[in-house]
Amino acid sequence: MKLSKFCEENLVSFDIKAADKDGVLEELVDLAASSNMIKNRDQLLSDVREREELVTTGVGWGVAFPHAKTKSAKGIVIAFGRHSTGIDFDAMDHQPVSLFFLIAAPEDAIGAHLNVMARLSFLMKSAENRERLMNAASPGDVLALMDKID
Repeated sequence: MKLSKFCEENLVSFDIKAADKDGVLEELVDLAASSNMIKNRDQLLSDVREREELVTTGVGWGVAFPHAKTKSAKGIVIAFGRHSTGIDFDAMDHQPVSLFFLIAAPEDAIGAHLNVMARLSFLMKSAENRERLMNAASPGDVLALMDKID
């Protein structure tokens, strides 16, 4: 699966500025909302916040996958953000998070968004891949890593 088909260069930010979890969610949703696949930014933010309240999407290794199935998405969208120092995201390993993949999926996307998350999780288990993202210099570097097959 080529994950880059769900992302575009304008959905990649190497300069997340927020100092807290909610601020990161807002910045990521703003990125995602620049996609023509997102119909309603405020609805997406509400749905992502609601999902995050259930259980943290900070999975460890400095990575988080905030996500939502939402009426505001016409298709799957991935927005990537990087925070230079990391922030407290209530991650399962209690470590700061620097790498964020926001995933928005239509409500009727039964398993597709789970496949996207599984693929991203697999890629982020690799310390080498996480390091490559921390050092990525262009959105193209991020998209290429998303399509990497180990």
